[in-house]
Amino acid sequence: MPNQHSPEFAVETVGLSKTYGAAGGRPVEALKDVSLRIPRGSFFGLLGPNGAGKSTFINILAGLVVKTSGEARVWGHDIERDMRRARLSIGVVPQELNIDPFFTPAELLDLQAGLYGVPKAKRRTAEVLAAVGLADKADAYARSLSGGMRRRLLVAKAMVHSPPVLVLDEPSAGVDVDLRRQLWANVGEMNRKGVTVLLTTHYLKEAEALCDTIAIIDKGMLICCEKTSSLLKRLDTKEMTVTVDRDLARVPDALGRFKVECRNGRELVFSYPPSKVHSGEILAAIQEAGLGVVDLATRQAELEDIFLSLTGREGRGGR
Repeated sequence: MPNQHSPEFAVETVGLSKTYGAAGGRPVEALKDVSLRIPRGSFFGLLGPNGAGKSTFINILAGLVVKTSGEARVWGHDIERDMRRARLSIGVVPQELNIDPFFTPAELLDLQAGLYGVPKAKRRTAEVLAAVGLADKADAYARSLSGGMRRRLLVAKAMVHSPPVLVLDEPSAGVDVDLRRQLWANVGEMNRKGVTVLLTTHYLKEAEALCDTIAIIDKGMLICCEKTSSLLKRLDTKEMTVTVDRDLARVPDALGRFKVECRNGRELVFSYPPSKVHSGEILAAIQEAGLGVVDLATRQAELEDIFLSLTGREGRGGR
């Protein structure tokens, strides 16, 4: 766990690249010169379209895939020169529910701790189960657990050796809203206690709400890495839909200075940069055009808009 001697960056890569050979075809560059620093204690989001290279990045850190070139360090330990310490410093929660149904959660965690070489006297099985809200299920067979409970059990398995870095690969896929909320409450508490969390997710709103820093990877290349608040400021865009009191055949000339379109006869949809145009100006212009306002709705730019603008693809953080 983190202490006063912890490194500044929980994960650091320099020029990390991975090329897969293709039998009878061209080699595939899954990662291309990715240099990334994940601050200690952060809740870090890694997003990208399907096939962007996220899983390759995670698997290299976990020691499941061998890099082609570059450097990678986990908690200050080089993944090749100091392999043992690097692997002890990271816990990975996979997307697949790979749990033996004939073991109890307590037995699974005890076995996992043994695989990591944790002495029996230092195993924290009860403590870890309590941390993920499964203390009352310690002796139930894993096959009897719900999908959400199994997902939390995977988090527990990743934490048995007390790694300072926790990687969550699409952890809420297929989990309903209530169980997803419980999962994030558990993980959030770990993060508040100092565990660095690296998250990949399909849910952009989830990343926006949880992550303090977000990186976007596309076609194996890192195209963006910023504080979430800074990233959301990239698109200085706001949309305002105004419903007026009469049918319109077209946009009135008095509103011609704005970017606006007429929809459904009575809706005027304005797109504008809030740093330059105030919504009051638009409403005043509508009144000057002799129109009354019946209803009004606004929409700020969201992470999905930025994702689309940077990748030009569907706004889902795929694998």
